[in-house]
Amino acid sequence: MTKVTMFCRSQPVLVIACAAAVITMFFIPPDVRYADYCSFGVLAELFALMTAVAGLRSVRLFEKLTAALLRRAGTQRHLAQIFIFLCFFSSMLVTNDVALITFVPLTLMAFSETGDERSRILTTVLETVAANLGSMMTPIGNPQNLYIFDRYGLSAAQFAQTMLPAGALSLVCLFLLSLLIPKTACPAGEHKDVKMPPLHTAVYALLFAVCVAAVFKLLPCEVCAAAALLTALIADRGLLLKVDYPLLVTFIFFFVFVGNIARVGAVNEFFSRVLTGNEVIVSSLLSQVISNVPASVMLSGFTQNGTALLLGVNLGGLGTPIASMASLISLQFYRKAEGAKTGKYLAVFSAVNFGMLILLLAFTMITSSLL
Repeated sequence: MTKVTMFCRSQPVLVIACAAAVITMFFIPPDVRYADYCSFGVLAELFALMTAVAGLRSVRLFEKLTAALLRRAGTQRHLAQIFIFLCFFSSMLVTNDVALITFVPLTLMAFSETGDERSRILTTVLETVAANLGSMMTPIGNPQNLYIFDRYGLSAAQFAQTMLPAGALSLVCLFLLSLLIPKTACPAGEHKDVKMPPLHTAVYALLFAVCVAAVFKLLPCEVCAAAALLTALIADRGLLLKVDYPLLVTFIFFFVFVGNIARVGAVNEFFSRVLTGNEVIVSSLLSQVISNVPASVMLSGFTQNGTALLLGVNLGGLGTPIASMASLISLQFYRKAEGAKTGKYLAVFSAVNFGMLILLLAFTMITSSLL
């Protein structure tokens, strides 16, 4: 297998975005208007947030939190609920992929000791759903939220009003589904005390606060990016290697693609007509095929209804494993776990995800018709 093939398999969305951008360049050759395509503020904020979260992970903040909560777990159900709701609430601040990278390995390890594969699969699937749904509750929970929040100039009140009803129902559904996990007693395990360097922890926490302030336009995005770069150079240069640069480049390619498509009159008119009044359904369906981050960038060029697009791409993170790239993280972790039953995992994943997607879309349609 060549290095090119390996790269394409590891970064399929980036490759597709690059191909899409290059193809449109044949119809709209590069010119000065290309500079207007990119939302440099979003790229700066994403870079800074990734750096801040990498710093908080490096001081083992999430391990400290997990260890404290695990000491309280007595049954498999309680243990599962701890992990599920950790993913739901932590993803609001550290993004869905970071929440899953942090907690799924711990979950697989903890449930491997119980020998209950059914509970291990269901807990991992519910964690994945929780991370995707919890992250939709804040502008910094995932990349598409940050992009749409900036692209449409939404206020915190508009964002909360749009996402809170679906988020509240999601939380109830997750709790009810967690009741399927038996109340079997957990085997006693050792919980080591996690030491955190106070100075670095404070620095990274401050950087995270600066990032949040920039997202809500309390600070310029340039200050946010500069603070992240300076912090990494002084505190730990290795943090710069942990930034998801392929995601940033993917955004740039999709900015070019959408910008060029919007300049083709017939295409612009078609997408605008199809989307009008159907933003939630169209964006959630498109997310099933190309994932919700690219779907949000692509469709934003053809609709002015930012709140409907926001809701659609977030609900669209449910469904297929590629609907949200964070879902692939859980799948990869599970596949590599000892005794993994990937077929059964995908069956449970599909049942839970499509069930939740249908329920939440129906809820959204009903509530919107009553308003």
